[in-house]
Amino acid sequence: MTEVNINETITNDKEYDASHIKVLEGLEPVRQRPWMYIGTTDIKGLHHMIQEIVDNSVDEALAGYCTHITTIMNEDGSVTVHDNGRGIPVDIHSKTGKSALETVYTVLHAGGKFDKSVYKVSGGLHGVGASVVNALSTWLEVVVYKDGKIHRMRFERGIPQGWIEILGETEQNGTSVTFMPDPTIFDTVEFVESTEVQRMKQAAYLTPGVTFTIANRKTWLKERFYYEGGIKTRLQNLVGEQQKLSSPHYFKAEGKDTLAEIAFQFVATSNDHTLSFVNNIPTRDGGSHILGFKSALLTVVNEIGKEKEKIDKKIWEFQYSDVTDGLYGIITVKIPEPQFEGQTKGRLGNAYVRTEVEKITYAYLKQTFEENPEEFDKIFEKIDLAARARLAAKFAKETVLRKNVLSWGVLPWKLADCSKRGNKGTELYIVEGDSAGGSAKQGRDSKFQAILPLRGKILNTEQASIQKIMANQEVKNLITAIGTGIKENYDSETLRYEKIIIMTDADVDGAHIRTLLLTFFFRFMRGLVEEGHVFAACPPIYKFSKGSKEVYVYDEEHTPTMYGFNADEHVEIQRYKGLGEMNAEQLRETTMNPEKRFMKKITVEDAEEADRLFRILMGEDVQSRKHFILAHAKSVKDLDI
Repeated sequence: MTEVNINETITNDKEYDASHIKVLEGLEPVRQRPWMYIGTTDIKGLHHMIQEIVDNSVDEALAGYCTHITTIMNEDGSVTVHDNGRGIPVDIHSKTGKSALETVYTVLHAGGKFDKSVYKVSGGLHGVGASVVNALSTWLEVVVYKDGKIHRMRFERGIPQGWIEILGETEQNGTSVTFMPDPTIFDTVEFVESTEVQRMKQAAYLTPGVTFTIANRKTWLKERFYYEGGIKTRLQNLVGEQQKLSSPHYFKAEGKDTLAEIAFQFVATSNDHTLSFVNNIPTRDGGSHILGFKSALLTVVNEIGKEKEKIDKKIWEFQYSDVTDGLYGIITVKIPEPQFEGQTKGRLGNAYVRTEVEKITYAYLKQTFEENPEEFDKIFEKIDLAARARLAAKFAKETVLRKNVLSWGVLPWKLADCSKRGNKGTELYIVEGDSAGGSAKQGRDSKFQAILPLRGKILNTEQASIQKIMANQEVKNLITAIGTGIKENYDSETLRYEKIIIMTDADVDGAHIRTLLLTFFFRFMRGLVEEGHVFAACPPIYKFSKGSKEVYVYDEEHTPTMYGFNADEHVEIQRYKGLGEMNAEQLRETTMNPEKRFMKKITVEDAEEADRLFRILMGEDVQSRKHFILAHAKSVKDLDI
């Protein structure tokens, strides 16, 4: 073996001096490293482009200068965002020597968000949103209605194409931004209509008195959202027809550099669903404002519970998971200088906000519960039941471990594990039944693919108690094989496989099993879904064959003529309803081979809608399920009766 000195090789190859230092100017850093500014270049990053421009319009609304915001998805794939705010300034900026409009769209960290006299609160605090969207677009046009004139400026890949043009006169004020995402940057440039509809709806809830319109010129969609009740209306829609255990609560108060607005209600469910926002920006990962609210709730319940001598000595004090059991809430704060973790603003970092929200929430809850003891008693009973269930589950687990019936460190005997160490590049296929499991085990690549067969349909975890769930063998097998733990004990660091792939039959029973599994993941291992680890395998539905020619088909609507077969020749059509109908080689080639298979990644873009659908489809509210079935009956395919 020849030893190579890497440092010597590099030094001798070429001198390293100032000429090797590359300086990226203007917006080039954004194009070189787009994920640093928008998180990803997949569909999430694509939609984040719209969010950045809409955020600027919302900031005008929060400042009191805008009443209408419209998002239009154009036929050519571009997007237009229009508002009737003050309009971006077009006069010359003293520092850059360029118009303020050009400065905002070509200089990072430039904008009115840094001037407290312009925006007291703002979502686009970093001053990079407009310039980042400009940098990552094939072209972008800004039309400003201001000072009686219509001004227009065009950019291509962030570079100005001339000076500001005057198009004519106007009595309006506002800004209209149209941009075309650059296909060389993004994995896809096809926007999802439903994502923007939900975003406009959410923005309308958070900005009472402002009308939000979404239009799609391809599909002729046009919807308007206006909610005078704000988050009170949002909470009502969030809870829906669930059994209520408390009245809806709403309060709004100011603290030091903090305006908190909070709505919450307890319902008869073991789920908790809390939405949080800062300056109208959704904080999906929570942050200091959420911690402040939950801490105050926990403190007040423990204090009053002890004062009334209601807390059992075995429990002593409640935990966060107890007081949030069955809690549906919306926490929104407005602060002058939010510090988010990352440009995509997923988590609020300002430490002082926790203290201020905690003070505000504590004062409201303490007074409300002391003045309404019956209300407190109802909520307390729910929290106490959650604590007892937690302790019972802990005891049951410890008992099982002591008896060594199921050791959580020992993998299920039905699991055919892979040989690769670590979870990077590994896959766990969850399959339906021993028959499909046998084919999958023979067809897999045992180096990185593991197989876990399920016996029938797993427990519906939307309705079952935690004790019943912990006692279910199939659920225990899942928890042990995946390795992350559940609920508040979920830890992504202990995940045993990078991909969790649900592989069920292409029939109604298979769809039901897939829904049961997704319900379990969403309620008990939600991090798996949010972190992008869960997939649904797409086995073929048909095989078209004639002589030596065979074609596997994955779409119900496709016909043999679409694959080169003549209309007048006899083509053998085989319908695959079950995975067990395929031999190991067929299953490997069509569904398990990474180079040829099709898979759907399971995501939760809209947690509110996902929560609502799981409650309707898998919960105890029969009436809501009946209404859902009646409303969607005409669009059903492959009904198995």
